[in-house]
Amino acid sequence: MAAEQSFDVYRLPEEHEAIREAVREVCTAKVAPNAAEADETGEFPKASHDALRAADFHAPHIPVEYGGAGADALATAIVIEEVARACASSSLIPAVNKLGTMPLLLAGSEELKRKYLTPVAAGDAMFSYCLSEPEAGSDAASMTTRAVRDGDHWVLNGVKRWITNAGVSEYYTVFAVTDPSARSRGISAFVVEKSDAGVSFGAPEKKLGVKGSPTREVYLDNVRIPADRMIGAEGTGFGTAMQTLDHTRVTIAAQAVGIAQGALDYAKGYVQERKQFGKAVAEFQGVQFMLADMGMKLEAARQLTYAAAGKSERGDADLTYFGAAAKCFASDAAMEITTDAVQLLGGYGYTRDYPVERMMRDAKITQIYEGTNQVQRIVMARQLLKG
Repeated sequence: MAAEQSFDVYRLPEEHEAIREAVREVCTAKVAPNAAEADETGEFPKASHDALRAADFHAPHIPVEYGGAGADALATAIVIEEVARACASSSLIPAVNKLGTMPLLLAGSEELKRKYLTPVAAGDAMFSYCLSEPEAGSDAASMTTRAVRDGDHWVLNGVKRWITNAGVSEYYTVFAVTDPSARSRGISAFVVEKSDAGVSFGAPEKKLGVKGSPTREVYLDNVRIPADRMIGAEGTGFGTAMQTLDHTRVTIAAQAVGIAQGALDYAKGYVQERKQFGKAVAEFQGVQFMLADMGMKLEAARQLTYAAAGKSERGDADLTYFGAAAKCFASDAAMEITTDAVQLLGGYGYTRDYPVERMMRDAKITQIYEGTNQVQRIVMARQLLKG
């Protein structure tokens, strides 16, 4: 019995497999058909959002007490993976809802959680995360957005850049400097609403991939918000931001795994049907070796991602290392696998008539956002050298 239980570690629980099947069914029927158009037009895939919302896959991580599905970190990763397999842009709906709300889950008051998590769980609103600025990307502690106390309100001024789903989301977790003399310890977190006076958005960025997920600047011009919209205590915002990323880097790893799975699935089908020199391309050993490497890297990435998801759910002490490792490894693997998928399709792979070139473009961002892979390696090295 003990031996049997130890092997169960390497097998998903039945309920998680059931979630995968349910998400895949929805995505095959109602998300995948919109993927090429969202990429072509650069417009938010509302039909995909509506399908995910109807099936309760738009923000599965939100606890039951706020009307959510109460999915654990592994189940949420599986949802994001399966959506990304069909459409990377659409996978940023559950992924960014988690990113935007995670600071509330980690540090928000009960009143804030109830007020803002409930509509997100219902699918009536989305949540974005505003950390980066034009001059503060990897060095987020150098942000200049300011929040100044004015009686029982805070007044925010500044610009946030690279904000996923900006303009579509109703709510924004905004990080701002409340004590300029304290550097990272002088940063606080706030909930800003799209409807707040002084909030506006820049033009959508013209991007290489994930074109169906809008990325815009968020402008804060004397945005006056109630003091009770601060998330956690004053000065704790930067710590909350970094803790959030420990958890949500797992979701980017899951997204990368999903994109790579979609590319491998398509390439496998193609090489079995395509004939050259009188036989299927899949019969050539060189092609088989490419497929073998793609499958091997993908499974290694998936296992590391699922291990990191488990650590996220438990809040393990080594989550920082595993979150960075999963995100870095999975995104590098996704870039390699999608590039190889394009190669396996030959000239056809380079055209927009086939989905693998889109997947290759979509995979690239997973190496960049929520901390570049160079930053992930710094994070990992620091964790290794601690001990």
